[in-house]
Parts: sequence; structure tokens; C-alpha cells
Amino acid sequence: MKFTALKKAIAVTGAIAMLGSMAACGSSNASDSGSDSNGTTEITVWAWEPTLKNVVKKFEEKNPNIKVDLQNVGTNAKEYTQLDNAIQAGKGAPDVAQIEYYAIPQYAISDQLADITSKTSGYDSFYTPGTWASVQWNKKVYGLPMDSGPMALFYNKEVFDKAGVTQVPTTWDEYYEAAKKIRATGSYITSDSGDAGFYDSMVWLAGGQPFKTSADGKTVTIDLTGDSGAKSFTEFWQKMIDEDLIDTKTVGWSEDWNKALGDGSIASLMTGAWMPATLVNSASEATGKWRVAQMPTQDGKATNSENGGSSLAILSSSKKQDAAYKFIEFANHDAEGIKTRVEGGAFPADLDTMKSDSFLNATTVKNSDGEDVDYFGGQKYNEELAKAAENVSTDYQFLPFEVHARDIYGDNAGKAFTDKNTSLSDGVKAWQDKLVEFGKTQGFTVK
Repeated sequence: MKFTALKKAIAVTGAIAMLGSMAACGSSNASDSGSDSNGTTEITVWAWEPTLKNVVKKFEEKNPNIKVDLQNVGTNAKEYTQLDNAIQAGKGAPDVAQIEYYAIPQYAISDQLADITSKTSGYDSFYTPGTWASVQWNKKVYGLPMDSGPMALFYNKEVFDKAGVTQVPTTWDEYYEAAKKIRATGSYITSDSGDAGFYDSMVWLAGGQPFKTSADGKTVTIDLTGDSGAKSFTEFWQKMIDEDLIDTKTVGWSEDWNKALGDGSIASLMTGAWMPATLVNSASEATGKWRVAQMPTQDGKATNSENGGSSLAILSSSKKQDAAYKFIEFANHDAEGIKTRVEGGAFPADLDTMKSDSFLNATTVKNSDGEDVDYFGGQKYNEELAKAAENVSTDYQFLPFEVHARDIYGDNAGKAFTDKNTSLSDGVKAWQDKLVEFGKTQGFTVK
């Protein structure tokens, strides 16, 4: 999804100031307290993922002495704002929170998440490489992967055929040539009005590593202007903008955007594997026309990146960590919990599901009414998405204040999409300058 990050920035009561006290409250071995007279423990879970409602029902049936208070306090940015406020106040934080992969480092470095490493031996072979790497910081595990967003090319085959694009692009050069043909028909190959999450994913796809943080969490390197992956994607995307080959005016996730996906005005998306459920519900007019393929890469080599995806993590302040862990284990590692979420439309993070016949052979997508829709024209679309997950590289790092970084992207790099006098490279440079400045104000040593 397009993520609009919070405006309170890191707001975790001084990330660096907390580094010295990491050992004290980060243990996941704390015994539970707060049970009622009947021995029932109630845990609070903050999450916006709708499939968790059914997971909670099944979990409570299996664990009658644990009650789950599932609260949706807002999606991504809104939840993080609430979470930061609770952390600052020293009260009101949940036991478990849905934390997107890009936000894990921010909360892990500042010691707000419980270290569950000792409970997860061997889990590296259970989850896809990209998701397992994403819940770790400095070789410690701070959550269990809930879903994933390996990038894939979703495209309208009818529009591609009309434009004479009979071979799905496998390189950026081929994508550029396809974009010109599609633009000649009146459509755009894709849209981007300044999406920070998309920019990060494409730099990751290009092998970029513009952000690095030292093992102790104190030193941050920010090199968007010198990193080869960032430079190559910025130059490529500038060419697409200059030649009017991408729709820079239609804002993602708006009604106009949904309409354009439905009528073919926007002919493809490079986005996360969670997109089928969005397409079937938001662009139902295009049912049967869309297909899924691997991402076109800079040189055509098989590699990939993630776009979106979340974990369930335990707050280090929780006094009910044993019960909290039982819940995230059921939701994200137990076969029944995972099946419940996948049947509800979530894209899995575990390898067993991705290898199962029922998943790989699926040709329909459930819409919000529970109906099976042949959206991808009979294609076994999950076969492509599972392959995309296998190809995700695992060496990309997010900033320890990534939430803030994504919030200010539009005010800097985003100008290149609306102002012809601003180049994307200039916008990225301005973004970098602001990130360096912000990192220093938070107490990081920034290189």
C-alpha cells in the first residue's frame, strides 16, 4: 500500500537516550501478571489487519484463559502516532502491536520491542527470506512476520495487447519501450505522484543500500546521492517523468486512481503481492483483464524487493509477554492461524503456505462479499507471487527513523512529480539533507 508516515517522527522518548537501558526491559521472559480471579489474562492488541478478527476467535477457543482485546486505533501512521504517545506517557501502550517491516528498526533500536530471539530458533527456514530478515535488528528477532509484499508487475493484458506489447518487460529498458507504446494509445503504463515506499522498494530492487545503521544503533549513514542503486533508479524514473510516460497527477489510493485501474487508463502497477484483493474490490470493472508477472529489473536478473508487509511484535513494556507471545505465535506461526488469515485475503509470509497446492493453484480472488472472482483470467497468479517472494534480496536496511523519512519525502522529492523545474535528483538531494539534519537532532551520528 501507499504509506503516509506519521508527523511525530521518531517520538520514542529519545531513541539514543534509551540505548543504554536496552537490557533491562527488552526481555521476553517476563512472567505474566494481571490475571483476574479466574486466572484469565487479557492482552491488548493494536492492529488494523481485518483477518485478525477471525484469528482472535479461534485463538480464544484454544486458549480459554487468555482474552484478546483487539483494537484498531488506525492504520500504519495513525497507529504509530498513538503508540508513540503512549510510550511517551508511560502508560496505555498495548501488549502487541502490528508493526510494518520498515518501522521495526525504529522501535527495536529504542528498546520498545521485546527480544524474542530465544523463542524462534529454526524459524529462519519457516518464513520467506525477505520477511524473516525484516523482523530482525542486529541479529535479534523483534516480531513474527504476519504477511509479505514481494514486488510484482501487475498489468492489464488487454491494454498491453492493444499497444502491441506482446512480451512482458523483464528489464527497465523494455519497460521504457513498452511505456512509449502504451502512451501512444492514450493510457499510461503506471502512476506515481510521489510515493516514498515505492521509491525505497525500487532502490532496493536496484541493489541500492543508501541507508545503514551501526550495530549499536548510534551511527547512521545516508547516501541517496551517491548510492549506485538510488542513482540508477532516480535517473530511470526521471526519464519516464520527462517523457510523460507515467501518470504523475493521479494520486494513489484515490477514487480517480481506482477508476483509472478499472478503465485501463493506468495499465500496470509495480507493487506488493497483497494487491489482488485491492484490485478485485477497487477496480472490479477490469475483471479478467489483469495478469501478474515478475518485476522488470535493471539488468533482467532475477532479484526482488518488498513493498509493504507487517509483523506482530510484543511491546517491551508489556507485563503479559507470555500470553502475548502465545497470540503472535498462533496468528503468525501456527498453521490454523495462518490459514485463517490467508483465506481472508492476506498474502502469506511462510514457505509452507506458498508451496501448498491450494495456494499455488488458485485462479480466483475473493472479493469483499466473499465471492470468488476470476480476476486474472484463469492465471495461477500465486505461482508468480510465490516466485517473487523467493527472489527477495535481504541486505536492504531501513532508517532507524524511517517513519519520519517517508513523511517528508513528498515535501522534498515529491516536488519533482508536480514541478517541471525540479528534477527528481534535486528532490532526493533535498530529502537527504533533511534526513541528515533530522538524524542529528535525534542524537545520531550521521555520515
